[in-house]
Amino acid sequence: MKDVLPAAPSGGTPAGGGKPSASGLSPRALEVAESLQKTVISRSVLSGLVRLTDIGIVAIIGAIALTGGFSGQTALSDVFAALGIALLLTPTFLQAADCYQLPVMRNVVSQGARTTIAWTLVFAALVMIKNFSGLLGGIADTQFSIWFGLGLSTLLAARFAVSLFVRKWTKDGRLERRAVIVGGGQAAADFIHEVESQPNNDIRICGLFDDRKGSRSPEVVAGYPKLGTVNDLVEFARVARIDMLIVTIPLRAEKRLADFLKTLWVLPVDIRLSAHTDKLRFRDRASSFIGTVPFVDVVHKPMADWDSIAKRAFDLVFASLMIVLLAPVMVATAVAIRMESKGPVLFRQKRYGFNNEVIDVLKFRSMYHEMADPLAKKVVTKNDPRVTRVGRFIRRTSIDELPQLFNVLRGDLSLVGPRPHAVNAHTNEKLWDEVVDGYFARHKVKPGVTGWAQINGWRGEVDTPEKIEKRVEYDVYYIENWSILFDLRILVQTPFALLKTENAY
Repeated sequence: MKDVLPAAPSGGTPAGGGKPSASGLSPRALEVAESLQKTVISRSVLSGLVRLTDIGIVAIIGAIALTGGFSGQTALSDVFAALGIALLLTPTFLQAADCYQLPVMRNVVSQGARTTIAWTLVFAALVMIKNFSGLLGGIADTQFSIWFGLGLSTLLAARFAVSLFVRKWTKDGRLERRAVIVGGGQAAADFIHEVESQPNNDIRICGLFDDRKGSRSPEVVAGYPKLGTVNDLVEFARVARIDMLIVTIPLRAEKRLADFLKTLWVLPVDIRLSAHTDKLRFRDRASSFIGTVPFVDVVHKPMADWDSIAKRAFDLVFASLMIVLLAPVMVATAVAIRMESKGPVLFRQKRYGFNNEVIDVLKFRSMYHEMADPLAKKVVTKNDPRVTRVGRFIRRTSIDELPQLFNVLRGDLSLVGPRPHAVNAHTNEKLWDEVVDGYFARHKVKPGVTGWAQINGWRGEVDTPEKIEKRVEYDVYYIENWSILFDLRILVQTPFALLKTENAY
């Protein structure tokens, strides 16, 4: 078994036991969580970036070799044809040579040999096309030779650098999928042994959580500690960076499974059911596999891998553009606030962010400074005497939310997403997570400056359980159906939705 967990503290604290800390987790669980703070690098993103690097090298070196005057003037039609063929064949041959597989990327010699063979095949194809099809006739052999030599040396240098990074990230544990097992006993032990026997396994098991006690669920299973109960797992996932929950309870234990999934689905992680103990045959399309170990995919982490990169790029581009365009409005608002009442222009409020993290959200101050309510202990109501005249206008038009564009640049918020609620937000003296079952599922993604619920009319005062229930319903719909086009649609519709001000005051 890999040595993946920190040693137990001196003094002999049991693997899963010990007096719970103030946070509710045992000292051992907190110790493991502390070891899981570095961000994991997605394998699919890494391989995609390496592909883009290969394509960039081929394009740049090819353009230099074919248009650099090494053998006179080359027709642009031949240049574009050669570049197009090379850009198509290079990633194809490198893929066929497994050059985008992590084990190959770790090995300098294997990676270099495979890259050389793939690049040689690309040029063999180019030469055959030139000699037998009549295409590329304007390109001299000298230009091909220069392109081949410069391209190969640059590709090998880039691959050497990739190998160094991959080995470092592997050593640091950043290219693994961190998994927590739900369940214990012999079923969990069998699963662990089977997964660890798979070649090139990238699963790092960080511990187990199980509600059972005694011989049915010992404190250590296959060398891994039990860190707490399933309810403890929700809190553990808030403080540790994990990627996957693997439920090893048999599929036939329907009620127990349903209870666990009801508790766990609010977390922003993949949830998979281990099917290896059920002796069922699964088709590839009906399940996923780690080696030969089958899983039933229950919940997928939203906006993972390239989706998260696309979302972040969208936020940075459009938030920057909106700050530039709306700068006059923000300056005028700041001047109006200072002219009407004393105190700072900006107001910071504690709100829930991604995965229940508490963040400071910026707003233009809309209340008298001495009456400000940063903890949102009292809901703002119609004709609230705490709100200034300028405050009423900027709240009704949502201008008070514009400083949150800087939260977007900082990474606390997204442009579009579930609105961040204050940590003490409540209705009828009950916190909203007590009003709505599964309320925290809306925190599986970053909160947004605007959102699907808001443009559908669910904004402003929340004075009935139905209003918060509807917000959560629309937020969950957004998370499950997200796309860049969906975000763009919401952004376009937001100004029109702000014209409906009956619930905003």
